[in-house]
Amino acid sequence: MRKVKRIVTGALASALALSLTACGGSKPADTTENTTESAKDVIASATDTAKAGPVDADPSIDFEDGKFDFVKINTNKGGADNSELSIEDFGGSKALKVTNVDGGNMFLGINVSALLGDAVADLATVQFDIGTESSDGNFYSTSGVIYTYTGTDLAETKAGPWSVYIDTANPKTAFAEVSGFVAGSDNYIIISKETDVAADKGVGAQNFYIDNIALLDADGNTLTADSSVAFGSPAGFSAGVDRSNLFGVKKAVNFEDFTASADAWAQDGKDMPQEIIAALVPGSVVEINYTSETGNMWLVFPDASNGWTRVGVGDTDGSGQQYSYMNSSRTVAQVTFEQIAAVLGEDVSKWGARMQCESDGPWEVTSIKVGEQTLNYALQDVVEFEGFEASADAWAQDGMEMPQEIIDALVPESVVEISYKSETGNMWLVMPDAEAGWMRVGVGDADGSGQGYAVCDGEKAFVTYEDLAEICGSDVSKWGARMQCESDGAWEVYGIRVGMPGQFVPTNKYIDLEASVSADAWAQDGVELSDEAIAALVPGSYINVQYTSESGELWIVLPDAEAGWMRVGVGDADGSGQGYAAYNGSFVQIPYEMIAQYCGDDVSKWGKRIQFEASTPWSVSGAYIGLTDEVASTASAGDAE
Repeated sequence: MRKVKRIVTGALASALALSLTACGGSKPADTTENTTESAKDVIASATDTAKAGPVDADPSIDFEDGKFDFVKINTNKGGADNSELSIEDFGGSKALKVTNVDGGNMFLGINVSALLGDAVADLATVQFDIGTESSDGNFYSTSGVIYTYTGTDLAETKAGPWSVYIDTANPKTAFAEVSGFVAGSDNYIIISKETDVAADKGVGAQNFYIDNIALLDADGNTLTADSSVAFGSPAGFSAGVDRSNLFGVKKAVNFEDFTASADAWAQDGKDMPQEIIAALVPGSVVEINYTSETGNMWLVFPDASNGWTRVGVGDTDGSGQQYSYMNSSRTVAQVTFEQIAAVLGEDVSKWGARMQCESDGPWEVTSIKVGEQTLNYALQDVVEFEGFEASADAWAQDGMEMPQEIIDALVPESVVEISYKSETGNMWLVMPDAEAGWMRVGVGDADGSGQGYAVCDGEKAFVTYEDLAEICGSDVSKWGARMQCESDGAWEVYGIRVGMPGQFVPTNKYIDLEASVSADAWAQDGVELSDEAIAALVPGSYINVQYTSESGELWIVLPDAEAGWMRVGVGDADGSGQGYAAYNGSFVQIPYEMIAQYCGDDVSKWGKRIQFEASTPWSVSGAYIGLTDEVASTASAGDAE
């Protein structure tokens, strides 16, 4: 039966209790003064468009079994927060808690195709209980949208708004009438939180709880859902860490218990343990997970032999130093050994015992690790390992027999990409039937073998053909018929692909093109280039674009080039057989050299417009020209001349 929700536990429950006490048990005072105009608009829209209200239906999902692998956070949509998921007590029962981490919008994906199987075609109404929780225990209104992704092309539709705008109706039952779901097409929905009065008032973004998800057919009957399923990897759904502008990292060592926060231009940190000091070697990189009001982040070494020193600050403090590498979302920063050595010298013993963080706005760091720099892969000419899904406990293996197309794709220089999660963040392959014997590949020293490490970021792992050949020999026919996965913590793999190793090149100087455009399939839209942007287009520079598209592809168009209207990075999508840009479904990078191949080396002949295009509906949320310190210095010298 449907569970009855009363009120969120914890801080929110305490706030309501205080309110009731103050009113002697009478109706609490109206708190709608916290509702912004945008929230009111959403509420009005909900009232205007609603054809019916929520019904008293048994839920398809009530979270009492503790399972929630069928949901995943989408971090690719505009202003998205890298939210965390957990099952918590909520008004006397279990509910899914979505915890805001980075202060941004929140997008919770629910794979209704996985939950319902073929019955997804009967889905006509989605309803659920939703409650919000602020960090100060007070009530603030909030609202969002229920999106559907339906059909074979996963077309996006705003099915309806939701809002929680009165303290006495928190939690509230939200609903939307939906249609267009097709069996076997990996259709899903997203519940977003995009208006948050608490965040607007500087209190901090609110968390929310979801419970009693009822998936109903046209007659109002509850459809049966299998809560044990995994979310999987629907096309166009991006739930990965934003690795743009970053190095790949392998053989990572975690700086245990590193958490810190401070105001603008204030520092905080910890003494470095011996394992971190030992990991700081040439070719290593310090990776920082953080939030900051300005988006900037760098390191401070307060006890260095040559004095208190910032590293990676760039010109933010007027020093003209090198900038740290920061992803497009400004949630991950990297500072290389070479950047530190350029300021403090190569003798790590003279860097001092303490590592601190700093920004020019209030900031928080949630973790630091140090690892070896490696390629940031963006696979091309990809072959999907159809149907590969597996999971197991720590040090247990599971997998499938390799189809012929995967065996054929395993050629020199190819790369195996694994989409996964694991308790430790580690992942590698096992080839159980290799002629050389039962073999782990990419395990590193996790099993004491001292083997080479796979490249892992906690969500994607990469094992190269050369890694496999080193262990199993170069003859693929002797690797055996099965490919398995394994980790040193409980793990799950959602998919495997094999492709050739395109790569993203880290950049740490940017010229913002201020792009926010969208269009239908094979339609173009874009921006005019400023004189500063045109001057930055030099050899070694890159055009970097944040985007979404149903196909996962995106490229640029130069409509005014003297060489003619020109696509660049389209690959063979238009039948031209051109080179593909490096892309991963949310980020695309196009080098100067690729543009010059089609438009010539003289940038003045490229025209002053850059447009974007894809073979399916697409949206660009940001674009910029990226450079490295060396390239930026060369460009500046050229300008000076």
